[in-house]
Amino acid sequence: MEVNNNNNGGCCCGSYFQRCKPYIAMISLQFGYAGMNIITKVSLNRGMSHYVLVVYRHAFATAAIAPFALVLERKVRPKITFLMFMQMFVLGLLGPVIDQNLYYMGLKFTSPTYSCALSNMLPAMTFVMAVIFRMEILDMRKVRCQAKVIGTVVTVVGAMLMTLYKGQVINFFWSHYMHHPRNYVPDNTTTNSGETDWVKGSILLIFATLAWASFFILQAVTLRKYPAQLSLTAIVCFLGTLQSIAVTFVMEHSPNVWTIGWDMNLLAAAYAGIVSSGIAYYVQGIVMQRRGPVFVTAFSPLMMIIVAVMGSFILAENIYLGGVIGAILIVVGLYSVLWGKYKEHKEKEAENIITDEPIKCCGNQIARLETVIEDSESNDIEMQKGDDNNNNNEACNELSVTIISNNNNNDNDVTKA
Repeated sequence: MEVNNNNNGGCCCGSYFQRCKPYIAMISLQFGYAGMNIITKVSLNRGMSHYVLVVYRHAFATAAIAPFALVLERKVRPKITFLMFMQMFVLGLLGPVIDQNLYYMGLKFTSPTYSCALSNMLPAMTFVMAVIFRMEILDMRKVRCQAKVIGTVVTVVGAMLMTLYKGQVINFFWSHYMHHPRNYVPDNTTTNSGETDWVKGSILLIFATLAWASFFILQAVTLRKYPAQLSLTAIVCFLGTLQSIAVTFVMEHSPNVWTIGWDMNLLAAAYAGIVSSGIAYYVQGIVMQRRGPVFVTAFSPLMMIIVAVMGSFILAENIYLGGVIGAILIVVGLYSVLWGKYKEHKEKEAENIITDEPIKCCGNQIARLETVIEDSESNDIEMQKGDDNNNNNEACNELSVTIISNNNNNDNDVTKA
C-alpha cells in the first residue's frame, strides 16, 4: 500500500509539472526578451546599425539551432513543398526582417520601457487575427470567452496608461545608488525634434507589433503541416539571415558598419540570436501547438514589467506612478486571459474524454455481440449436425426394415414352391 501511495504522489507531481510547463516556458522567455531589450538598447546607443544587428542575430540563431535540427529531427522531418517553402519565406520576412528592423528603429527613437509598453498590443492584435482566421472561436455567451476579451482590453488599457500617463516619480531604495551609465543617457528634453522622434518611434513600434502578430498566426498554420519545430526554426532563421543581408546592402552603403569586435555589439548579437530568436522560436512553436497563438502572446505584457525593473537597475530609468498602475492592470488582464484559456483547455480535455468513452463502450458491446453471435452460430452448427445424424439414422433404419421385409418375402416364396 505504501508503494502505491508513493507512485500516486509521483504521478500527481508529474502531471502537475506537465500542466505548468507551458507557463514556466513562456515566463522564462519574457525574462529572455527583457534582457535582449536592455542589451540591444545599449548597443544601438553605441552606434551599431540595427540592420547589421538583425543579420548577425539570425546568423547566430541559425548556427545554434541547425546542428540540433539536423541530428534530432532527421527521421521526422517532412518534405518541403513549394507552398510550405513560401510560408517559411514569408515567416522569415515578417519576423527577422520587418518586425525586428522596425522594432529596433522604434527602440532607438524611444526607450526600452516605452517600446515594451507599445508591444503589449500584441495579444490584442493576435486575438483579433485569430478570430478572423477561425483559430479562436468567440462565443460571448460563455464566461471564458468574455474573460479573454475583457482581459485583452484591460491589458491594452494598462499599456496605454503606462504610455500616456506618467505621474510622479517613484523612488525605490536602490534609486539613490544608481547612476546613468556612460552609454545610456535618457533624453528628458521636450524639444520639437525629440517629440517628432518619439512619434516616429511609436508608429514604427505599432507596425512592428502588427508584423509580429502576423508571424505568430502564420507560424501556427505552418506547424500544422510541418511539425518539426527545430527544423522550421533553423530554416526561418536562415532565410531571415539571407533576406536581412539583402536589406542591409540596400540600406547601408558603408562597409565599416559590418565590423564587430569583442564588445557589447557582439554580446547583443549573440544573446539576441541564441536566446530571443533560436530558443524563443522553438519554445513558442512547441507551446503554440498545444495552446495556440493567443496563449503564447498573452505573456508579452510581463516583459514590460521586467524591463521597467531592470531598466531602473541597469539604465537608471525613472519609474512613474502611471507605470505602476498600468502594470497592475496588465497583470489583471493577463490573469483574465490565461484563466479563459485554462477553462477552454479543460473543456477540450473533457470533450475528448466524453468522446472516447462511448467508443470504448461500443467496442465492448460489439465484442460481446460478436461472442454471442459466434456462440449461436456454433450451436446452430451442432444442432444441424445432430439433425443430420438423426436423419441418417432414420434412413438406415428404414433401409434395414425394407431389407428384412424383402428377405422374409423371398423365404415365403421358397416354401410355397
